[in-house]
Amino acid sequence: MDSRYTRFDPELARLGELLAKLERIFHELLLFTDGDVDAALEHLERIGARYRWFNAQFTIDDFRRWLERRGIVQPAGGGAGARPTLGARGERALRNQALETIFQGLRPDAKGDHRTRAPGAGGERTSETRPWQFGDPTGAIDFNRSFGNAFARSGSFQLGEDDLEVFETEHNTSCATVLLLDISHSMILYGEDRITPAKRVALALCELIKSRYPKDSLHVVLFGDDAREVAVADLPYVGAGPYHTNTREGLRRAREILRRAKSANKQILMITDGKPSALTEPDGTIYKNPMGLDRRVVNKTLEEAGQCRRLGIPITTFMLTQDPSLVDFVERFTAENHGRAFYSSADDISSFVLVDYVRNRRRRG
Repeated sequence: MDSRYTRFDPELARLGELLAKLERIFHELLLFTDGDVDAALEHLERIGARYRWFNAQFTIDDFRRWLERRGIVQPAGGGAGARPTLGARGERALRNQALETIFQGLRPDAKGDHRTRAPGAGGERTSETRPWQFGDPTGAIDFNRSFGNAFARSGSFQLGEDDLEVFETEHNTSCATVLLLDISHSMILYGEDRITPAKRVALALCELIKSRYPKDSLHVVLFGDDAREVAVADLPYVGAGPYHTNTREGLRRAREILRRAKSANKQILMITDGKPSALTEPDGTIYKNPMGLDRRVVNKTLEEAGQCRRLGIPITTFMLTQDPSLVDFVERFTAENHGRAFYSSADDISSFVLVDYVRNRRRRG
């Protein structure tokens, strides 16, 4: 094997370190700005001026062009009001960073596989292939198909990341999960940002499932005054709004999604920071009462938790507050569903969610 040596260039090395740092900060700012590329770059420019990251030789526009060349950012189109957006590679990088950030805080034994107690053919290779994703082992690459993709793309056998395909494997378990994300006004109330770490968790869960458990399914449902399902690709652009907290409607929407799922294992993970304060009436109107715990709203929410229990759908609630006034409600809710609940600050919620997801998958009965 031949080795090629080049002269070490300290300036080039420093630039590489700076670009890696700027990309990490850029991704964090994207979460904070709900996926607004221009706003994230403006924040980054102000931060960079403070720490002297940019100068006449390397400007924020140079960094923007670097992002565009790598496919992280798609430049604005020619139409009026067009704005730059995240590219597919940028969305994937954002999920990867969220997963890495969260796993850095986990104990070594918190990373688990989908194992069962019974022996079987789990992990056996099949003839099917799929595009390579971050975290896939190199031993699973189908080089015949990968080189074929490279030749079809460029007429040469020079492999690129998008050419790689890996063999599918049979997994020991599968699970259908609905992630319920609270986007009510309380997630940003009084200047406390709870929506950003909650989104980081959602992105990390998506990347965990896509890279480690591709046979699993994950649906994301946002709930405020009402509830709606969004695509994984939309998560970076999600923000809290002037909404009440219609927990029951979020649960009902999740239950309907899971009713159609084919997996034997089904679960709901709910991330919220407040009490239920809204209810969808039979005629479609929304009843709202933000004052205290409205008995009618609470009872309907508890009924929905019981309905999920009867369908074998456990609910794990991650409450982003430890307000004593909410503890009683959450305990009643958890008892009605036979589920679980965790209380934490916004800083701790990320590790709780991923540890619980992995452990829950390992404990399949």
